[in-house]
Amino acid sequence: MQRTKQLTTWFSYDHPVKIPDRPVATIPFVFTQETGLEEVSKVREHIHSAPFYAGSDSTVEENQKFRYVVFAPAGPLRFNKAVIMLHGLNERSWSKYLAWAEDLVINCGIPVILFPIAFHMNRTPASWYTPRWLQPWLNRRKQEIHNLVNASFANLALSSRLTVSPLRFYSSGLESAYNLNQLVREIKQGKHPLFTEEARVDFFAYSIGALLAQVVLIADVDGSLKKSCMFAFCGGAVFERMNGNARDIIDQEAYNAIRSYYLNDFLTRQFYDSDQGSSHGVLLEKAFKSMIPSYDDKGARQTFFASAKNRIKMISLKQDIVMPTIGLQEAVGAELSDYMLEELDFSYAYSHQVPFPENEKVPGDEINESFRAVFDRAAAFLV
Repeated sequence: MQRTKQLTTWFSYDHPVKIPDRPVATIPFVFTQETGLEEVSKVREHIHSAPFYAGSDSTVEENQKFRYVVFAPAGPLRFNKAVIMLHGLNERSWSKYLAWAEDLVINCGIPVILFPIAFHMNRTPASWYTPRWLQPWLNRRKQEIHNLVNASFANLALSSRLTVSPLRFYSSGLESAYNLNQLVREIKQGKHPLFTEEARVDFFAYSIGALLAQVVLIADVDGSLKKSCMFAFCGGAVFERMNGNARDIIDQEAYNAIRSYYLNDFLTRQFYDSDQGSSHGVLLEKAFKSMIPSYDDKGARQTFFASAKNRIKMISLKQDIVMPTIGLQEAVGAELSDYMLEELDFSYAYSHQVPFPENEKVPGDEINESFRAVFDRAAAFLV
């Protein structure tokens, strides 16, 4: 999409940008973590440092204070709605999401907040995704793990960190959940310059971002998300059905490690005292555990989806092997899947990671037709 290239050229973490040919502006803001620090640290007590970074995860300064960018209708306005856009696993660039955010702003008339998950996008040292610096570490990993599949510069940092301690997947998700709750609270307390205190906060969640949004909505730790909606694209599956074994996500060793850990050991672990049943940490842990297995043993997951069926819409893709449709169906249950879930298929070759290919092999009108099929639905649901 030519539009993606244009928006990538204009995008900035450092200063506001008025999009030249649209009534849209991008505005960067600084986020500093303040909530959930003790709870996340408690989980990290069980995590070992990765070979290429000797310090603990809590010492990564880029992850504690960072910039996020908001796409908003141009003009000095305050809004009573916000959409938080959440991205996929192991992403370092917002490029493919820029046209998505712009389209939602134009068609919904409300700001879209591009919020990075912990240790993703601009929340890590630049060296973690610099090929020259990573080369010796990639060589070492290939030597240590025989017949390693899908190892690459793109996924080395995340794959290495998850292989050493699969618990990182949860600790980073927990940290991201606390970040989102802090952002929502700042908005609803009138502390954000773009929004009124009455603002409703919704989610556009892609891939693993949908799992994060689901956990946050299920836990709803302070009751501020009871009216919030979520539109999920290529996301929303139970963890058991996810397959992130890919060169641009995580390698097979890391995938096997986290799959084994979360489907077995993690489900019986408890990081907070049982007498803290109403604490935020307990609520978030229970919410995440409810989204792990295909089965819904106590019915808690589907009880939530039944209560929120009018606030959640999910779009899956037929050829998506990372977040297959069956995983979304199992998440919400057979009775609700026809109501909440719609499976689409496109006329060209695509993948989970690249639903709208930016090449000359696929005619532009076909890409645009598929894009509109998704984003017209998103705009109608989130407006």
